[in-house]
Amino acid sequence: MHLKICGITNLDDARVAVAAGADLLGFILYAKSPRYVAPATVKEIVAALRVATGAPFSNLQSPISPPRFVGVFVNTPLDQVRQTLANTCLDYAQLHGDEPPEMVAALAGRAYKAIRPTTLEDALRLAELYAPLGVETGPHLLIDAFDPMAYGGTGQRADWRAAAEVARLVPGLLLAGGLTPANVTAAIDTVRPWGVDVSSGVEIAPGRKDARAVVAFTQTARKASESQRILRSLQ
Repeated sequence: MHLKICGITNLDDARVAVAAGADLLGFILYAKSPRYVAPATVKEIVAALRVATGAPFSNLQSPISPPRFVGVFVNTPLDQVRQTLANTCLDYAQLHGDEPPEMVAALAGRAYKAIRPTTLEDALRLAELYAPLGVETGPHLLIDAFDPMAYGGTGQRADWRAAAEVARLVPGLLLAGGLTPANVTAAIDTVRPWGVDVSSGVEIAPGRKDARAVVAFTQTARKASESQRILRSLQ
């Protein structure tokens, strides 16, 4: 089970996430988000964590350990995404807007798409389009809750039924949308995703993490994943 703590805005919260065992840390580079963080700040946080954890500055083909760093973009021009990835030393781009498949492909294994389907049929159609273009050794696709007024970070729960169908077809599915320490076990049991992504569910305020909630989320998710592994081995 891969764990992504998203909406990181400061070094202290980033350190908490890494110490709790996060595999991916997400930084929101969308100015309209209450969790927005400037690229210069992202660069400082990523550099400090790479030194502290020994994470390589360029070794994207290795498994996710030490943690990988993800920039979340919404309808950002391709050249700007490329420049930001280079300037901040982020590993991956999570494209969370209305980006076409061609843009994911143009980023050549450095990006994956977040989808916000309205129906099961929509989820399967989008997964077929975008999942093959994702990161070979990382996320292939992310599924989030649909909200007509926001691109993400709403705390609304994704459609687990649709996500479970997508997870059967997409081995690298990240499940996001309304996850918390209280419901992540049920989410993993229902969807069986490659990983889970949490932001507002471990916050005390937008952009400020609750350290106890971060630890509770990661520990609970790991236990749920191990239970799933044991059950599969007994079948």
